[in-house]
Amino acid sequence: MTEHSFALIPASYVYLVRDEQVLLQRRQNTGYMDGHWVAGAAGHVEAAESAREAAVREAYEELGVRIDAEDLELITVMQRRNGDAVIEQRVDWFWTVRRWSGDPVVQEPHKASALEWFPLTELPEPMPDYERRVVRGIDDTTFPRATSSGFATDV
Repeated sequence: MTEHSFALIPASYVYLVRDEQVLLQRRQNTGYMDGHWVAGAAGHVEAAESAREAAVREAYEELGVRIDAEDLELITVMQRRNGDAVIEQRVDWFWTVRRWSGDPVVQEPHKASALEWFPLTELPEPMPDYERRVVRGIDDTTFPRATSSGFATDV
């Protein structure tokens, strides 16, 4: 890559929501944000799939639940970067789903050490700031559909 080019990496995040609670997993052994509470399911969008399709796939792979694509509700799409050295940027689709089949369980114990329900108003520590912001926006009808993180003018 030249100094003016960078990679843009797409990902989908899925938050299962029930009774004013959100399902979060605690990361482990990944080398990134280990010990942090994050979306119940999340992962990169593969080349031949849409962000919505990735959300459905990730929910099954990471939680063992089946969701219908039309049940996904978009919270926001976030352009994100870490630090000043722009080598890569992320574009993340954040979804909620309130209907699924199956009981969510950790399907990848080598990557997640726990799976727990938390009240939307009492989120755990530690949690990545950008995800905390999104979860707080789940039932907020004024939360922007396009957001950013890591820029001087974050929305």
